[in-house]
Amino acid sequence: MRKIINRYIFKEIAFPFLIILFVLTFVLLMGKLLQIMDLMVNKGINTFAIVKLIVFLLPSFLLFTIPIALLIAILIAMGRLSADNEITVLRASGVSLTQLYYPIALASLLTFAFTIIIGYFLVPQSNFASKRLLFDIAQQNAGIGIKEKVFNADFKGMVIYAEKIPIDGQYMEGVIISDTRLADEPNTIIAKKASLVSNPETLTVKLRLENGSIHTVSSGFKNYRKIDFKTYDINLNLSDAITGIQEAAKSSTDMTMSELLSKMKKPGLDQAEIRELAIEVHKKFSVPLSCILFALLAVPLGITGHRAVKSRGFAVGIIVVSLYYLLRIGGEALVETGRLSPEIGVWTPNLIFALLGVSLFYLAYKEISLGQVIKNFIGH
Repeated sequence: MRKIINRYIFKEIAFPFLIILFVLTFVLLMGKLLQIMDLMVNKGINTFAIVKLIVFLLPSFLLFTIPIALLIAILIAMGRLSADNEITVLRASGVSLTQLYYPIALASLLTFAFTIIIGYFLVPQSNFASKRLLFDIAQQNAGIGIKEKVFNADFKGMVIYAEKIPIDGQYMEGVIISDTRLADEPNTIIAKKASLVSNPETLTVKLRLENGSIHTVSSGFKNYRKIDFKTYDINLNLSDAITGIQEAAKSSTDMTMSELLSKMKKPGLDQAEIRELAIEVHKKFSVPLSCILFALLAVPLGITGHRAVKSRGFAVGIIVVSLYYLLRIGGEALVETGRLSPEIGVWTPNLIFALLGVSLFYLAYKEISLGQVIKNFIGH
């Protein structure tokens, strides 16, 4: 009998969980859709590269949407069972709230395991892979965007003109560059030959000029300076060519646990960088643990006779999630400024929600209403 009840409750949670997970993930993906469409339409990127980019983005979205989907699914499931008086019948038949929690605990443990795998392994790899893919796209776009006898202004502060580009596109001839990155001293660079040189390690692309000169005129046209060179490198700002390119090869969110710990041990790091790395180390475990905390909290919050089960489940879920992430963002901000230690700043939201979940679950188990507790407290 208990196995049937457990399977029944588990199915009540599983179906809305999958639907909500899909909807939330799709909504987050829609935020990136305009950038992705720009890559396809304006940058000429092929469909396969776009599909790869979407796949690389999914793990970071799932790390955020899985705990939320679980919370709302449990609220809806428990609310429906309560509204149809099924929980009342089960408890009258001798099934305790703790026994009803078994399938919910199983669901929370499964999502916890899945989320910790995503956060521990997939997110760092996919973040860096998406960055490398964007770099490859930007590098390709830089080569494609520069056409012969056309002024190219895709790069911030520069206009590039090439008189001739061979069919293979390996180099350019008769290059003229207007460099206005320094507003006080704009440069005009003339070179006989130029080629693109990329560095996949640092995710940078340079325009290497050969046999040319730099012409500089000061503000007010008072001074003129000419510098001849055999080779001269210019760093191209790819962030304007493709949104999402960053300077550093790997940030803290792109690192695995071993990489984070090894970098923290390196000498010469400032305290701000150490705190940033420590936050990521603790988040590897604190974020997945929210699945268990949300499940514990959702059971007493979901048991209600309210008729609008789905709308109430969504509303309560959004409020709980908002409070949790406000506390988490605030704690991380205090850690980054050095006002709290990483342990306290990252784990305090989990501790608060754990205490709140245990307290509400105990009241629901004893069938004591929260309003009664508040009245008794005020009365004393």
